[in-house]
Amino acid sequence: MSITKSIPLPGSHFIPLQKAVEMATLFRQQNENILATEYRKQNILAHSETFNRHAFEKLLAETDCAGIRIYYGMDEKLKVHAVLVGVNDSNEDILPSQGNQPQSTIPVIVEEGQRCPDICPEKSPLNP
Repeated sequence: MSITKSIPLPGSHFIPLQKAVEMATLFRQQNENILATEYRKQNILAHSETFNRHAFEKLLAETDCAGIRIYYGMDEKLKVHAVLVGVNDSNEDILPSQGNQPQSTIPVIVEEGQRCPDICPEKSPLNP
């Protein structure tokens, strides 16, 4: 039996810039240390991943979409990627069914972000 929680209230996800900087800095400092030795220095864990606005708009435009969930997946080169899906008010993933659906009603799954490294944003407090 699983416990289902509803989506948190708006505003509960926000943190100050300083906390974000501290978290991003600690991750950059420690990300290789959490990997087994043979997987280090291969950019397996991205520092960031950038998605265009259209991807989020498509997710949020889905029927009954109340939020976005981020899963972490891995490609054949063992690089970790964010995989985004919409979720409904009951905190359930909005996923394509196994049956036949018209192409226009198939829920969206987002990946293919710009992964840093290799495609990194300009310098900022979060990306020194």
